[in-house]
Amino acid sequence: MSEKSNARDLIVGTAARLFFSQGYHATGLNQIIKESNTPKGSLYHYFPQGKEELAHECIQAANAHMMQKFEETFAAHETTAEGIQQFIYDTANEAEASGYTGFMPFSFWAAVETSCISQQLRTASQNVFAEWQDIIAKHLMLDGIAEEKARETALLVISLMEGALIISLTNQDKQPLLTAADYLSVVARNAEQKQ
Repeated sequence: MSEKSNARDLIVGTAARLFFSQGYHATGLNQIIKESNTPKGSLYHYFPQGKEELAHECIQAANAHMMQKFEETFAAHETTAEGIQQFIYDTANEAEASGYTGFMPFSFWAAVETSCISQQLRTASQNVFAEWQDIIAKHLMLDGIAEEKARETALLVISLMEGALIISLTNQDKQPLLTAADYLSVVARNAEQKQ
């Protein structure tokens, strides 16, 4: 990896960690520069429009990571129901391994906080949730579920997963996520059986 792309990756990685853990408003560009150990000029070179452009890139990077995790998890399981359950189990274990710090549900930072900041960031967040719904619905349809039911089920999965993650982080306990995982696998299996 070149030194230039490494600096860009360091900036994005540091900004994402800080935005997700302490919030957009509480994170300053000087803190990002200091903690990423990159020159100030690098940040403005890669993100000439500043903090909002950087936040947009963080949303895109987080989404790319999540989409890859969804695809890998679904590919490793025979049914989407099993994949959903494993995906949430993995999320619970990651949250616990991080000590419930520096691990923020996407919705809490991106959708809630940034939707008040700009239309660009709100649209980016909307697109993330739409892509998550699409990928889950696509796999449910491959299991034989009708499109409308698959999309409804996918929305339920995302909603319950994100809500359980917030509760798990608040309580510093992965049990709400494990409960959500088990419940959602049953919901997905039931949707498959009704087709």
